[in-house]
Order: sequence, then structure tokens, then C-alpha cells
Amino acid sequence: MTVTTYLIYLLVSVPLTIWVARTLSHNGRIFLIDVFHGNEDFADAVNRLLVAGFYLVNLGFVTLFLRADKVVVDARGVFEQLSVKLGIVMLVLGVLHLMNVWIFNMIRRRSQLEAMTNPPVPPNDVLPAEAPAKTPVHYGY
Repeated sequence: MTVTTYLIYLLVSVPLTIWVARTLSHNGRIFLIDVFHGNEDFADAVNRLLVAGFYLVNLGFVTLFLRADKVVVDARGVFEQLSVKLGIVMLVLGVLHLMNVWIFNMIRRRSQLEAMTNPPVPPNDVLPAEAPAKTPVHYGY
């Protein structure tokens, strides 16, 4: 039964990882294009690199997490092992996704802030500097 648990675990977790990676890649492209100011080639390249890294990290985790600590002897044990293992894999996928979104959102905010600090057009003229007005000092007595 332990080998059956391993097979079911791999048959669920590997396609789940592939599905999540494809979904994130497809839907994240628009976000990356915005982050990289419309540079589609750069956004697509970063997207492919993120997908490759996502596969390496998640499939590596799935493989390392394959081993069971105790022998599975019945159907109940299969379901218990699978629920723990698949639940942890899904939590790791979710945390990695949230980290990616948070990082790219920080990059996006920084680029938007830089865009807002630059004037939209150069100034036409420079005003002459005026001498500061001399005002009496009032100490409030």
C-alpha cells in the first residue's frame, strides 16, 4: 500500500504543479508586461524563467516529500498520507505564488512611484529667485 500511496501522490502532485505553473504563466503575463513598462519580450523572458524556477522548486519539493515515515497498510492510511502530503504541497504552491506576486507588486509600485516623480514635460522657463521677505519676528509675549 505504501507504493500505491507514492504513485497516487505523484499522479496528483505533478499534474497539479504543471497546472498551477501554466495558469500562473498565462495569467501573470499581463501583470509582468505592466511591471516591465510594456516590454513584452522582457516580460515573456522573465515569465519563462519564473516557470522554470517554479518547476524546479516545486517538483524538487514533491520529490523530497515523497518518502513516508511509516508503512501504509490499509486504505485509511493511504488517504491519511495523501491528505497530509498533498495539503502541504498545495500550501507550498500557494505560498510561492503569493511571494512572487508580492515581489512583483513591489517592483511595480516602485516603477509607478518613479514615473510620478518625473515631470510629464520639461519646464518652459525659470522664475527668477526672489529675496526672502523680511518679516518682523513675533515671540508671542
